[in-house]
Amino acid sequence: MADSSFDIVSKVDRQEVDNALNQASKEISQRYDFKGVGASIEWSGERIEIRANAEERVNAVLDIFQTKLIKRGISLKALDSGEPQASGKDFKLFSTIKEGISTDDAKKVAKLIRDEGPKGVKAQVQGDELRVSSKSRDALQEVQQLVKGADFDFAVQFVNYR
Repeated sequence: MADSSFDIVSKVDRQEVDNALNQASKEISQRYDFKGVGASIEWSGERIEIRANAEERVNAVLDIFQTKLIKRGISLKALDSGEPQASGKDFKLFSTIKEGISTDDAKKVAKLIRDEGPKGVKAQVQGDELRVSSKSRDALQEVQQLVKGADFDFAVQFVNYR
């Protein structure tokens, strides 16, 4: 019998992020407490730019955006936000969407699988993802539960289950 396998990846659906950003923008334009504060959220190249005339307002816009991301099933671990910075009369905050598993993070996951996972499970790094294989599908499901239970600083998804 051939080995079964799956990949551990850290990917984000860009369309869902865009939808969450548009929903947040629409809510900001309609809410009474954001009238006249110059609050906005938009793409600025590959980053998300949030601006308002007060630091609290920038953080409030970020909170709304995070709420929209959660409702769309996107982990907040994929969102990397900086601190609000003064820019003239306004405050700006830049956020980026993190994708892919770095080599160091992939090694951490592979070590966790080797140390605490079931016997006979192999994990190998392939670019920005991790391939996990075993003869037993039950062992692969145990590995998925183990990785879900671990608290990594990046979002994980399981794809290509064969």
